[in-house]
Amino acid sequence: MDKKRFTITINDNNGIRQYNLHEVIKKVVLYLLVALLLIFTAGAFFIFYLNYSLETITEKKRITQQAYELLAKKNGVLESELEAKEKHISEKTHALEQISDKLADIEELIGLKESSDAPPSSENEDTTQQESLNAVLTQRLESVSLSSQNVAYMLENIPSGSPLKVTTTTSTYGWRIHPTLQSREFHRGLDFRARMNTPIYATASGVIEYAGYHKTSGYGNLIILDHSFGFKSMYGHLNKVATHPGAFVKKGDLIGYTGNTGMSSGPHLHYEIRYIQRVLDPTAFVEWSAKNYKEIFTKENRVTWQSLITAINHQKSTITQPSLRKDLISKERWNSPAHFILMETLKAPLTQVLQSQWDEMARLMATSMQKK
Repeated sequence: MDKKRFTITINDNNGIRQYNLHEVIKKVVLYLLVALLLIFTAGAFFIFYLNYSLETITEKKRITQQAYELLAKKNGVLESELEAKEKHISEKTHALEQISDKLADIEELIGLKESSDAPPSSENEDTTQQESLNAVLTQRLESVSLSSQNVAYMLENIPSGSPLKVTTTTSTYGWRIHPTLQSREFHRGLDFRARMNTPIYATASGVIEYAGYHKTSGYGNLIILDHSFGFKSMYGHLNKVATHPGAFVKKGDLIGYTGNTGMSSGPHLHYEIRYIQRVLDPTAFVEWSAKNYKEIFTKENRVTWQSLITAINHQKSTITQPSLRKDLISKERWNSPAHFILMETLKAPLTQVLQSQWDEMARLMATSMQKK
């Protein structure tokens, strides 16, 4: 049985054309199917892209979480190390306090024991306590007579003045940002600007304790000069050392030349002063002279000046006794650096005594010859 079909007939000038309706419908359906297939394919690709993006974001989140956990772990380690460092610093501080307590015994052994009426010195004391300490020191020092000879003796044997002929300070004593390490460090001395191979002179008489390259301090070529009464001066970053350990030097003697050795960012001289291993601010000592010799007694209160001056006066008063001279000449005492300095002081008086004894002997011999 034949199926009924719709036929569309078009008659125009070009002729007659006939279209079967079911063929048109078939084409329309085909086009719709192709369009749906394209839409489905595009949707599948879009869904795949969204899924891929989600996986990428999830992976980044996982990596970020791992990095966060790693940083948290490192932070925990750093906190533990910080606690250990703080504990170590606390232990060292306690040990230093114990050593500081024992320094009084050392001061007593070398004759620099501070008397009981002196107020305790502390770096953390407030301005009122500082002014009170200065007033007490001034009052006590005024009771001690210092002759011009004693002043000259102090300036000769205790670091005073500058180690360079021309002094320009580039870094002072105290906390600063280290020019090489770029971290906050405590600067234990003064830095003087100087060209390479500028002569360096001893700021006081003494004996060379160390002269050469110092590996652990960062000062490069270093000279440590041991003076009288517990003082030491240090000269760092030298280009050349002009002395040797054990050598006796006088104030103003050439000991080396400035340089750029060790942990240094440029040619200069690092200068330190220590008193019984206590680091002092060298500024007051660099400015110290016979004209203003009293100012240092109040500027630097970590030195027991009153007992030191008493010891110098006592030494000067007993230096003229014949028994002391005889003791200084003995072989057992000759090797002492302090007695070497005293013998230099005694040279002229001893020469005069020996000359007078010789003259007296000659006079007696002449008298004896006349009697015969």
